[in-house]
Amino acid sequence: MKHPDSETHQASIFLEVSRVDGADSLPLHSSITLFLLSYSECSSFHVHLVSDHPDSSQALSHSVPKSLAVSVVKREDLPTLVRACRLPAVLDAGGSFCRAGLAVVLRHIIQRTCQLEPGRTDVASLLGFKNTCLKACAEVSQWTRLCELGIPSAVEEHLRSPTEEHLQLPAAVLHLEQRLGEPVRVHNDDKIRRQKLQQQQKKNKRSSQAVSQQEGPSTDQAEETLPSSPSGGALKEGPSMEARSAEPQRGVELSAALAKLSVDAVTASSTRESSDIRKVKTTELPELEHVFAEGLYFTLTDVVLLPCIHQYLCSLQQHAPRLLPSLPLLLRWYQRVQELPGVRRAAEDCGMALFSPQVKTPFYSPPEAPRGTEAEPEKPKPSQEHFIGGPRPTLTKLQENGIEAIFSPHPCPSWTLPWESLPAAVNPTEGKMSDTRALRKRQQLNNLVAMVTEQARPGHTIVDFCSGGGHVGIVMAHRLPECQVILIENKEESLLRAKERSSQLGLKNIGFIQANLDYFTGAFQIGVALHACGVATDMVLDRCVQAAAGFVISPCCYGFIQNTLKFNFPRSKKFSETLTNKEHMILCRFADQTAVQLPPERRFIGKCCMGLVDLDRSLAAETHGYSVRMMTMEPESCSPKNNMIVGVPAANDKGVDKQL
Repeated sequence: MKHPDSETHQASIFLEVSRVDGADSLPLHSSITLFLLSYSECSSFHVHLVSDHPDSSQALSHSVPKSLAVSVVKREDLPTLVRACRLPAVLDAGGSFCRAGLAVVLRHIIQRTCQLEPGRTDVASLLGFKNTCLKACAEVSQWTRLCELGIPSAVEEHLRSPTEEHLQLPAAVLHLEQRLGEPVRVHNDDKIRRQKLQQQQKKNKRSSQAVSQQEGPSTDQAEETLPSSPSGGALKEGPSMEARSAEPQRGVELSAALAKLSVDAVTASSTRESSDIRKVKTTELPELEHVFAEGLYFTLTDVVLLPCIHQYLCSLQQHAPRLLPSLPLLLRWYQRVQELPGVRRAAEDCGMALFSPQVKTPFYSPPEAPRGTEAEPEKPKPSQEHFIGGPRPTLTKLQENGIEAIFSPHPCPSWTLPWESLPAAVNPTEGKMSDTRALRKRQQLNNLVAMVTEQARPGHTIVDFCSGGGHVGIVMAHRLPECQVILIENKEESLLRAKERSSQLGLKNIGFIQANLDYFTGAFQIGVALHACGVATDMVLDRCVQAAAGFVISPCCYGFIQNTLKFNFPRSKKFSETLTNKEHMILCRFADQTAVQLPPERRFIGKCCMGLVDLDRSLAAETHGYSVRMMTMEPESCSPKNNMIVGVPAANDKGVDKQL
């Protein structure tokens, strides 16, 4: 393990260290990150172990790849942007761009490796089809949430009490076991499925010949049913001979999987199928079965799962071997992953002693997840009932209960930034934006900047949530040089464009965080979001309330609002006592009908519904001591989604300066 000087020009990775019973250990997110660094043989990052114990690096030397430069940093000494995020996190060499969260950090490691070594197709393939593996954030993707949060959390919870008397399989692990048994769909899988059909027909023909000769299959034929390893030998025996005998032939699937990893890997046959195979309808072709976690191909998901499942299986093998037979597909996956190029080397480098679980009892179907302990609840399914009668009955019901959307007058309807005198990089006319759209964008920015300026004080930190290309954050950083501005966005491409624009302006009071909202934990005084889609508005509001920060938010895409793990709608007590969830969804659906091409009457109803949905949000914030105003941006034509919700914590309300 290398120990360089504290000054480094490399990008830095910051990993959490846990202290349990006086001993240092690595949480799973840290172990996963180190495993990927070793697997990809990436040494272009300096690794900082975040611990208040200077001997941590020595105590954990067996778990840290020897090729990495490693040092220990105290939490209080973390750079500002890193301190504002949950770990793991990557900070660029300049210190102004931070990537936080497991999936974001891992994807960056892969991208960085491929930039430095374009020939590493084995690493590039980890990002999956169209580079989308674990790209969707955990807030909207069940699969990302299961892999990034559900499985690691379930395993770590188990490791805290591995000898519990009535130990059961966690719901998240059972969910993964179930997924491994589902049919696989991959891009352009028709050819692979036809090859599988041809392989099955050949196998059936050989079996028929063997029966007619009253003989069992020859040794050579038996060996053919076992998938080959990249080195040319048969894979090692799986978890049990019973499982192996029940396992279907995997030759076609495994060959397709290995072809993705290396040009030297075993490839699927390229010979043309026979005419009878080509005539088979697609619907009659055999289903492909899982080789790895996401289907046929070894991806970043497998890298994330391996350290988790390894520790979990080690614990079960030692403390509860009776549970192992409940996970036949997971055991088979664990055995198969070990045979891939680079996996065993990386595991040894990270102190992981991979093993073949010894299961002596027959496999049986996994039990159902225990009720009340689901770690991965299903996403609420949209109602299949059709809405009848439109929004009018719902609007009438609210009116009868004294609930109407009331808009506050705009405090400065004619105020505008001096756009003509601002640098080009501040102006949204930069890029491919049309003149008409650029005008509307400037008008929207006028409204938000005016309301933020009303609350801002020197030394305040302002966070531009869902910042996109940085139109709001860059204007605020330029306009309020005595404030610190942080842009948070999940899409790397958008955030990099914003960073380039800020560099052209020479801004020193701006930082960039690529992360899901849940990974930002820093303190701030004002949160702002322009057209945060659907539930993103509620996530921003919730984060502002947690930080006791003021907010200026323009919602968007009301039709995307739905119940989530965090939020149930309606949000406020007053609305929930009056409307059902379905009735609230009616408001959300019609709130999106404000486009200029619609008839005036429909736009009016859309505006009413939009105001009521935002009134529900405002009332929910008021229960936390906020003074909230709901207003329309000026001019109204600046956007069909022209609502603006402005909130000030009660403690700050009297100090708000009404002059711009």
